[in-house]
Amino acid sequence: MAKANLRSYTPEFREEAAKTILAQGSSLEEAGRRLAVPKGTLANWVAAAKRGMPAVTAPGSRTVAELEAEVAKLRKSLAEACMERDVIKKAAAYFARESLPGMRK
Repeated sequence: MAKANLRSYTPEFREEAAKTILAQGSSLEEAGRRLAVPKGTLANWVAAAKRGMPAVTAPGSRTVAELEAEVAKLRKSLAEACMERDVIKKAAAYFARESLPGMRK
């Protein structure tokens, strides 16, 4: 099977195409024919431009809000894991004390 031709577009081209579509109000189909870019690809670029994000972000780069949300989620998860660990540690100590001869009350 042959792979589809995957084109690579520069970030400048992507941003300029999205700005042009938004400024002129042209349809995605029309702009796609004019620029020789698939309609779905243009739709992604325009949606990113409307959200105020660059059309392309570097791999691994995220906004501050996304990073803060992840940190909060990870802190919550860590607190839960620490609490579970402490409960298991106390339960293990209790059952170990119960199993030792001469330690029962």
